[in-house]
Amino acid sequence: MSERAIHSSENFNEFSDLVMEALADYSQHTKTQFLDDIERRLTGFMVRCVKVCRTLPDTYEGRHFGHQLLRSSSSAAANFRAVRRGRSQKEYYAKLSITLEELDESLFWLETIITLELISENRLSDLLDEGSQLVKILSKSRKTVSD
Repeated sequence: MSERAIHSSENFNEFSDLVMEALADYSQHTKTQFLDDIERRLTGFMVRCVKVCRTLPDTYEGRHFGHQLLRSSSSAAANFRAVRRGRSQKEYYAKLSITLEELDESLFWLETIITLELISENRLSDLLDEGSQLVKILSKSRKTVSD
């Protein structure tokens, strides 16, 4: 994404400042680097979920839960991309909320896949951990934006 596209909104700097204040671990990052990092991680999470879907058994349950996981993980990544193009703080908050909701839903489907023993927990533990970390980061970001 170009610098120009990222900085097209007047409210971008205000939003980014709020996010940066909320996340001490990212204090050394620039605003753009932070957003790039989260977008990269969400895209990576989605790609890994797609790969999980490819390994699910070809049963009704496997197909159903695979479709749900594919839909929610891709929606999380796509909506975060939309966060970066928001025109107002209200729009940022709304898209960030959708991203968070879809990411949490992805974790639900991964947990369901484990519970039903379609794939072992050992194979999905790193993916679950990454998703949980992203939920924490985005939750804190959303709370900061709403304050």
